[in-house]
Amino acid sequence: MAYCLDYFNNSLDNFKNERREQMKITTKWLKQKKACPSGITWFEEQKETDSIKVLSKLIKEDKFEDANWLIVHLMVYKQYVSYVVYAAEQVFEKKYPNDKRPGDAINAAKKCIDDPSDENKAAARAAAYAAHAAAAYAAAYAAHAAAAYATDSAAVVAAFAAADSAADSADSADARKKMKLKILKYGIKLLKGED
Repeated sequence: MAYCLDYFNNSLDNFKNERREQMKITTKWLKQKKACPSGITWFEEQKETDSIKVLSKLIKEDKFEDANWLIVHLMVYKQYVSYVVYAAEQVFEKKYPNDKRPGDAINAAKKCIDDPSDENKAAARAAAYAAHAAAAYAAAYAAHAAAAYATDSAAVVAAFAAADSAADSADSADARKKMKLKILKYGIKLLKGED
């Protein structure tokens, strides 16, 4: 199944800051969120509707991109910024040990988790551009997600991209799979309120 990124534009116009970890997934909800057609078909061909159980099934079937898409669409601001920061931290020290721009972007995003003020979001946005210039994409996406609160679909795209970028930075296919699993499991913990 493809990343379905082309379906992200304006996908969260009615996004609300409500807790959704126990949400029941429906075809109607997936269509409202502009899920890709292959994801909707997969959902309709299985019987589970509980969001956490659906995520577990996706992971068991190695549908990591779809699980990541679903996780970020279930999250509220604080959760998805935390998720993106976590993903970026998985790659930062290993890949950019001598460049402080990715770390600055991650720290700027962290400030927005508890205080998404305009000032903190502006700092996160500036740090995102600096990290992007350093090709530290996971860190840049983390800062962008924190800064993009006013446009939720942009934040979801950033959260999705950061987790994917962090996983893709691993050296081998096995390492990428382990990294994706680690990030997805952290996302599920956030949805359950365990972190």
